[in-house]
Amino acid sequence: MWDIFYEQFVTKGGYKNVLLGLRNTLIIAIAGLAIGIIIGTLVAVLQVAGKRNIVAYVFSWVGTVYTSLFRGTPIIVQLLIFHYIIFASVEIDSLLEAVIVFGLNSGAYVSEIMRGGIMSVDIGQTEAGRTLGLSYATTMLKVVFPQAIKNVVPTLGNELIALTKDTSVASYVATMDLTNAFRLIASAKYEYIIPYLMLALFYLVIILIFTVLIRLVERRMRKSERR
Repeated sequence: MWDIFYEQFVTKGGYKNVLLGLRNTLIIAIAGLAIGIIIGTLVAVLQVAGKRNIVAYVFSWVGTVYTSLFRGTPIIVQLLIFHYIIFASVEIDSLLEAVIVFGLNSGAYVSEIMRGGIMSVDIGQTEAGRTLGLSYATTMLKVVFPQAIKNVVPTLGNELIALTKDTSVASYVATMDLTNAFRLIASAKYEYIIPYLMLALFYLVIILIFTVLIRLVERRMRKSERR
């Protein structure tokens, strides 16, 4: 089995697809989370604003519908809908397509994470900011957000880990991810044991690295908070 794997991985150049798949997996996960944080934060702010005025109410309702749709359907279904329906008549790179879908999916979850983080900040902080003459937007940006971010960093880390593992379905839209790279190696000689064990090892190493980095960020933020 090892001889067959070595032949496909080294001699036949399978490692090139693995390196490409590793790059694409990291791009999809990290870029997807970045997009998710932007969208999720915006949706969370609109939902927290609630019924301040008719415009805020409408946007809050749109945000609620958005989170319900993307949290209520599997990401593989979202990928297929975007690939075969929404982007069917558009020339778009499969990697970009996957990043967009994963970003929108992450945004739905991050919106709830950020909303929880904002709600965890004492209401007195917001009232103090408004009392000092700050606008609602300025109060949220300079008073509430810095405190909320510290509360949600661990959960955002979990979201990154979940996105990384979910990238295994990106191959459904013809994206060369890690899973697809090792699937090609396995199917070449119909020998699946070693390739899929190596695939699991790759994912495990990636997740362990992310876990260490997330803990370092948490530790750094705790130190800055004490200061």
